[in-house]
Amino acid sequence: MAEQHTPRSLIVTLYGAYGRTPDDTPLAVAELIRLLGALGVDAPSVRSSVSRLKRRGLLVPERTARGAAGYALSAEARQLLDDGDRRIYARPAPELSEGWVLAVFTVPESERHKRHLLRSRLGRLGFGTAAPGVWIAPGRLYEETRHTLRRLRLDSYVDLFSGQHLGFEATADAVARWWDLDAIATQHEEFLDAHEPVLHTWEGRGAASGTGAASDSDSGTAEDAYRDYLLALDSWRHLPYADPGLPAELLPKSWPGERSAEVFNRLHTRLRDLGLAFVERPVTEE
Repeated sequence: MAEQHTPRSLIVTLYGAYGRTPDDTPLAVAELIRLLGALGVDAPSVRSSVSRLKRRGLLVPERTARGAAGYALSAEARQLLDDGDRRIYARPAPELSEGWVLAVFTVPESERHKRHLLRSRLGRLGFGTAAPGVWIAPGRLYEETRHTLRRLRLDSYVDLFSGQHLGFEATADAVARWWDLDAIATQHEEFLDAHEPVLHTWEGRGAASGTGAASDSDSGTAEDAYRDYLLALDSWRHLPYADPGLPAELLPKSWPGERSAEVFNRLHTRLRDLGLAFVERPVTEE
């Protein structure tokens, strides 16, 4: 997992963290430029990335209440982010009893370009490869898989099944074939290397103040919290898709996934609302 933080990824992360409101209030372009500027993204890059997200159907142009140019999430993007919440913020403790979901697809030769798209999307959903043309994931990913395949109009090529592993080898051994666990562990370790020191810094500030909680005066500013939180979230939100969340008894000892999830959750608890003060700071709209 490279710490690249591209402008497009940061914009999606920003909308996911702070851009969803009950009335789908659009973010003004000037707001996007200010908020991305705090992360080191210049205005031309913001405008270019917003245009690409608009062409992909994820953002729709809308005027703000004050009549300024802005962008809101499309219904498709909101569904995508809502599905993502269940992975990013509320991952349940995985259990073997939840079983597995299998995806088997057949694509006509005349549409073979969709095979790569299907493989790519299933991989990004966290599926492993059980056999050629047979993909597997924990059973709780069924609903999100169904939403994603329908959204991409790929559902007509895929059959989904649920079941248990009844093979001749131990399930833990089979899991090691279905997923590249070493690569996933490396992504967790890279997240920890980048963001665990940030958490320790914030927790040290809170402890030094004698309160154990963050505040603008002695524990960093709202802008600091916003920046550290957005960068951590932008890194973390990809990890629960690479790592489907397998039961502990199927994973190697000293698996770093639980620790990286704890680090993100503690950063989220400490920084998300503090960063909101910077997001909501008034700005002159363009």
